[in-house]
Amino acid sequence: MKLKDKVAIVTGAGGGYGEGIAHYFAEQGARVLVVDIRAEAAEKVAQDIGGAASAFTADVTRSADTKAMIDAAMTRYGKLDILVNNAGTTHKNQSMLLIDEATFDRVYAVNVKSIYHAAIHGVPVLEKNGGGVIINIASTAGVRPRPGLTWYNGSKGAVIAITKSMAAELADRKIRVCGVNPVMGETGLTDQFLPGEDTPETRAKIIAGIPLGRLSRPLDIAKACGFLASDEAEFITGVLIEVDGGRCI
Repeated sequence: MKLKDKVAIVTGAGGGYGEGIAHYFAEQGARVLVVDIRAEAAEKVAQDIGGAASAFTADVTRSADTKAMIDAAMTRYGKLDILVNNAGTTHKNQSMLLIDEATFDRVYAVNVKSIYHAAIHGVPVLEKNGGGVIINIASTAGVRPRPGLTWYNGSKGAVIAITKSMAAELADRKIRVCGVNPVMGETGLTDQFLPGEDTPETRAKIIAGIPLGRLSRPLDIAKACGFLASDEAEFITGVLIEVDGGRCI
């Protein structure tokens, strides 16, 4: 088990990629704090995992909630080794001129500002622990953006740049910072990413642009995160793995 005796926080873990990451980390020997803004969703995932996990409700756009999340991991498990900033949101695929300001602000608060809060409250704890790993979930949208998701694309481009900069700045504290760029996946946000209605025909158009011929799955992302969080990746920092079936080729 590559994460034996590690303690991890996974945000946005009440469903989608985060749920997959939390389950996989527990299977690999980690104890996991399952964090989500939806209390019932977090509790269900933690219960499904069993004794290796516990739930915590937090809005990662809020500094106080993020600090409480970090404190909860320390209180329950005594340390923190891995912090996965997975919580994310988007706007509907449409003209960039149709996105209202409140939606724009929400996308950047969840996708970008949450990483700021996690760093402010999490880095000192990881440093005190002697080091650790931060994994930011970005997107192929930040590598090869497409029309209709302009503001979301920009938020994920920011995550990519922040990940690399954090890696350079935190290396001397023995904190590795990496990321994962998923292609569109089978999550609760799939209908928002699709242009138009969520139909088999619309999905087929997206899949046609993915050489390996399917959307991403939570386990795909979880396995990449598991590798980056493990000692197998001890000399890897500042990289973002494209888990995209070849979309970004």
